[in-house]
Amino acid sequence: MQKGLIALSIVMAASLLSACDNNTSAQEDDNATTIRVGATGLSFPGAFKKDGKLTGFDVDVTEAIAKDLNYNIEWVTSDFSGLMGQLEGGKLDTVANVVAITPARQEKYHFSTPYSYYGSQIVTGKGNTNINTLDDLRGKTIAGVLGSNHLVNLKKAFGDNGVTIRTYESRDGAMNDAINNRVQGYVNSGPILLAEINQKGLPLKFVGEPLVIESVGFPFHKDEKGDKLRAAFDKEVEAMRKDGRLKAISEKYFGEDITSAPSE
Repeated sequence: MQKGLIALSIVMAASLLSACDNNTSAQEDDNATTIRVGATGLSFPGAFKKDGKLTGFDVDVTEAIAKDLNYNIEWVTSDFSGLMGQLEGGKLDTVANVVAITPARQEKYHFSTPYSYYGSQIVTGKGNTNINTLDDLRGKTIAGVLGSNHLVNLKKAFGDNGVTIRTYESRDGAMNDAINNRVQGYVNSGPILLAEINQKGLPLKFVGEPLVIESVGFPFHKDEKGDKLRAAFDKEVEAMRKDGRLKAISEKYFGEDITSAPSE
């Protein structure tokens, strides 16, 4: 009888210890800093899915920052305009998907220090031998992703009536129409276009020089939490730039360093 009581006591003690351990783990998870970050999951090579897992330049940079800060990331995927809408509505803490730092966006958000630089570039089908300069595109139809700042740059470069702009929810739709000559041009970031052309062997060619070079950063809300996140991200971006990790991630996905300002 005594042996039975001893055995029962041991089992109960073990169960109690196990329950305490589980509660501690749950408490640690509950207390961890979790941030909601948006990405399209369709933006090669910045934020795309490979074997069902979100990956890419912007994703790797964000996850490296989160690891250093001991943050958990809850990734949210949507089209680009949807992501910016969710950010504006307070459903996201930031977006990691080539968000150009523009005056209009700076009125709404505080941006981190830039972590990459892109030129707004137009491509056309290789078969369009009569389109080789930006002037050759006047009067033509150019595709772009809805909500992208490249469309703003396009309007500035050509004026209100210089070209017809056709918008798409996703990059694939815009690019496919350019490949099939349903539109005569497609505007996006130069490094992204080059990576896609090389990776997929796409029959596209660059037209002229970039419309403009833009800085890319993480947008944060103009409140106490946003200011805290921005300060933390700023510190980590500079640390990654200094120790070479930022450049290494860029070269992994683009084959070149797009993390330094053009004048540097």
